Amino acid sequence: MTTPTALHPDQAATRLDEYTVIDVRTPGEYAAGHLPGSHNIPLDHFGTALAALKAAAARSELLLVCASGSRSVSACEKLAAADVPAATLTGGTSAWADQGHGLERAEGATTVWPMERQVRLAAGSLVLLGLAVGTRYRAARWLSAAIGSGLVFSAATDTCGMAAALSKLPHNRPRTTDLDATLSALQQ
Repeated sequence: MTTPTALHPDQAATRLDEYTVIDVRTPGEYAAGHLPGSHNIPLDHFGTALAALKAAAARSELLLVCASGSRSVSACEKLAAADVPAATLTGGTSAWADQGHGLERAEGATTVWPMERQVRLAAGSLVLLGLAVGTRYRAARWLSAAIGSGLVFSAATDTCGMAAALSKLPHNRPRTTDLDATLSALQQ
């Protein structure tokens, strides 16, 4: 098993043309802005994309990117388990943009909120709903308690069940034709 390398945005920028850049965020997040020349393969599609990723890694080094660096580290670990070396961008696209590097956006692409913001909206709404309905039906307050417990568990384990559920929504899912085209391009 290989150990993933972490690259600072400035390091990656000087060598960006040497990498095949894979963005592991949802298609909506990818559309909002991504590293130049990157390919979008959402993290939950890595199982079906493994052959294409191996082929791409045989030609050039892989650089995995997400919004903050957490999902790309998970993606690197999945690839390392399959003996595919990959690097991760420290701080993700947020750090990339903060360092003054440009992001590409597809023309006419609709943008969605980043997954972290979607989770905050959903969690906050459910907590408020539990409290509001709880004024009439005391048992409804357990919804707020469950969401709060889930957030604590999410922070402690660096996982997020709500993000996994939200990633299944249509605006966060890749169109099959887009994913197929990306995988074909990586295998050539």
